[in-house]
Amino acid sequence: MERRTALKIFGIGIGGAVALGAGGLGTYYATARRDTVGSIDFDTALVIPPLAESSVSAAGARVFTLGIQAGETAFKPGPATRTWGVNGSYLGPTIRARRGEQVELAVHNGLDQETSLHWHGMHLPAAMDGGPHQPIAPGATWEPRWAVDQRAATLWYHPHVHGETADHTYRGLTGLFVIDDEDAEALNLPSTYGVDDVPMIVQDRAFDGDNQFTERIPLAGSLGVIGDEILVNGTLGPYFDVTTRLVRLRLLNASNARPYNFGFSDERTFSLIASDGGLLAGPWETDRLYLSPGERAEIVVAFEPGESIELRSYPSPEYGGALSGRLDGFEDRLDICRFRAADTLSDDAELPAALADAPDLAGATVAAERSFSLAANKINGLSMEMDRIDFGVREGTVEVWEVVNDNGYLHNFHVHDVQFQVLTVDGEQPPPHLSGWKDTVLLVPDRRYRLALHFTDHTDPDMPYMFHCHLLQHEDDGMMGQFVVLGEGEKVGTVPARHDHS
Repeated sequence: MERRTALKIFGIGIGGAVALGAGGLGTYYATARRDTVGSIDFDTALVIPPLAESSVSAAGARVFTLGIQAGETAFKPGPATRTWGVNGSYLGPTIRARRGEQVELAVHNGLDQETSLHWHGMHLPAAMDGGPHQPIAPGATWEPRWAVDQRAATLWYHPHVHGETADHTYRGLTGLFVIDDEDAEALNLPSTYGVDDVPMIVQDRAFDGDNQFTERIPLAGSLGVIGDEILVNGTLGPYFDVTTRLVRLRLLNASNARPYNFGFSDERTFSLIASDGGLLAGPWETDRLYLSPGERAEIVVAFEPGESIELRSYPSPEYGGALSGRLDGFEDRLDICRFRAADTLSDDAELPAALADAPDLAGATVAAERSFSLAANKINGLSMEMDRIDFGVREGTVEVWEVVNDNGYLHNFHVHDVQFQVLTVDGEQPPPHLSGWKDTVLLVPDRRYRLALHFTDHTDPDMPYMFHCHLLQHEDDGMMGQFVVLGEGEKVGTVPARHDHS
């Protein structure tokens, strides 16, 4: 971690760099913008992650077995790429569970170093969260269990090893965790997995001359690793054959640092129906959707028979003109996936005008207000320390957190355990894409985001949850803190001594 930090300070990418004079730097800047529109062959069918197999225990719990392993994956012609995966060589299966189910997982670490799996967006006990306090030693098995108690949503899982999250995630340890419930199923939205309900794990990667992943930080970049090729579900240049008029895309920005400004090549509109924590109150029609790392969105797109269009990432609306913005990919234009509609499309699903109840914390009694400033790889001037609990919140209460990005570079803000409501952005009503439940929010520099959080159920004075920037290099370099949820009469305790699962 120290080496990466030093290289970032001096603006030198991992893997080495050469000293550049003014002319060389100018050339580097001039060629930093990437545009792949029209240059992608789209000659590989989009891989659909398999649904994770499960069994039901004698006690009625749904049981999943996950194996973290090293392997090789053939992304392109030539040598296979050394990768990590879950129940396979790269990425992991899509886990599905229903609200109200008890889930149990057996997570075996088959690597030669410790790692972890964090259930991003899940409401669960802190000891089951899979954060930096729940490492899995090589050869060990971790067995978290909890009752699923939140609305239908697209969540995900990834490593959360202190100081190594970026590296472990970049190697391939990522998968979706989808929650279902009766309310969502009653809406007749597109819902056939892999047919009209399509997972899309979007990642950027850089390859060296031997087809191996390289963790390339742009010269003078501010975000961390930025790749120049786009994988969707581990597929380079993917196409998807559309057989229905309406298609639901579950978009996950699973990149370490790169944001995406999603839109279609013909500028068609689409409907945002869900954000991190589940369905919005109603669909929002738009032609652009900006997702920072860790954010998810569900969109519904309408197709016509026989047409072919591309999902694309357009230049960022917020940062494209800044020097570091170009170097960090904000001016890039990237083709992501081609959609090829059949000559005849079935039309069984629909898009209702009303989807779910809107978040309802704006009028709640507020037990406490807190302020968070993100700058210089610190939050409120502090770097993450594993044995420091920053504060405790009281179970059953609502708090309002005001969060600001104070140093001009891209940051976002993720909170473990809870889905929050964005109350205001700079004193104004949040834009439509922030109107639903969120667990990760982009922080535009110098704007103030007021978030309402309701802490329920799981109390533990000693085992903390995290709050942090989800640009993974920023997290690894210290832009993270931790809090505990306290029951009645409890006080902030002491983080227990390190315990490896065996």
